[in-house]
Amino acid sequence: MENIDLHHLDQKYYLPTFKRIPLTLVRGKGSKVWDIEGKEYTDLLAGIAVNNVGHCHPQVVKAVQEQAAELMHISNFFVSPPQVALSEFLVKLSGLDRVFFTNSGAESVEGAIKIARRYAHANGRGGTIISMENSFHGRTLATIATGQAKYQNGFEPIPSGFAQVPFNDLAALESKLTNDVAAIILEPIQGEGGIIPVNPEYLKSVRELCNQHDILLIFDEIQCGIGRTGNWFAKDHYGIQPDIMTLAKGLGGGFPVGAFLCSERVSTAIQFGDHGTTFGGNPLATAAAMATLKVITEENLCKEAKDKGDWLMMNLESMKSEFQEIKEVRGIGLMIGVVMNKPAAPYVQEFLKMGFITNATAVNVLRLVPPLNIARKDLEDFLETFKTVLKEEHVTA
Repeated sequence: MENIDLHHLDQKYYLPTFKRIPLTLVRGKGSKVWDIEGKEYTDLLAGIAVNNVGHCHPQVVKAVQEQAAELMHISNFFVSPPQVALSEFLVKLSGLDRVFFTNSGAESVEGAIKIARRYAHANGRGGTIISMENSFHGRTLATIATGQAKYQNGFEPIPSGFAQVPFNDLAALESKLTNDVAAIILEPIQGEGGIIPVNPEYLKSVRELCNQHDILLIFDEIQCGIGRTGNWFAKDHYGIQPDIMTLAKGLGGGFPVGAFLCSERVSTAIQFGDHGTTFGGNPLATAAAMATLKVITEENLCKEAKDKGDWLMMNLESMKSEFQEIKEVRGIGLMIGVVMNKPAAPYVQEFLKMGFITNATAVNVLRLVPPLNIARKDLEDFLETFKTVLKEEHVTA
């Protein structure tokens, strides 16, 4: 079937929630993908920071194939070896004590909110969750209540028990801290908000406030975790431990799986039957995740992300003096935002024509979140293409 036919059928049958790019991708390997007509693209989006070990990594493919042939799903009434192995690995890696597996990032945040409220209620506090302006924690009703107003429009009434403060504004946060607050949730690096890292001193002060008031601190590491920033978790850059941490995206190497972790102190608030999932953490999902984490470990991809990210940001920064279209470069590791002086979407379209998949977020930010094992040559080619696009000045807002 041809590309045009597939897109016609997609428009006919699929709920129109996405502005589809008129492109049908059928195959991937490493940092490359191919469309139905055989054209090759370098993927600098990685499924929105999902394919951290690239497309179809042989070890992940093998793990999924072998597990699928052996046992895919058993429900959480029973124990499975892959789930136990992944639980132990993540707990030891994170320094937290307990883990619960989900199917997605939004579910991970929902679970984090539930356990935070359960803990707060058990200790005589209210259940309000404070989040940061410009944040993004998912698309469910509770998670859009923590996020940007544009994602809430038309879905009223929005669930109560949520409040927001400006990111990196300690005074604003302190003014909201009453006995009604259960937890503070934030992204150490705001992803959808435009690749904005948290201020280290601010984060330290937030941790201290939480300790003083027995308020739980939740880190949403769904986009910035699993090696993306050059450390296993973005929290490791700041040396600050949250009470609860959410994961997804890069955890499964392309397979849908998420998790939230918490301290032993927080976990004691949960009783049998307080939370659950049918599919979360099944043998197939946890086998895929375990294989992904092994690849990151064995191929030293955290260091790869740091080294390549530092190199790429340095080169992008050096382009600012030559091209006034670039306003700012920010990020950590291979989670990079190039702030443009005009909307970024037209640049994304130009890059696509030239064989590079990128993404625009926060209107004027070009988001680069490629596989951690992307070849340096691919990044060099992208930089040359970027310069060509800017020199030819055929991008218009």
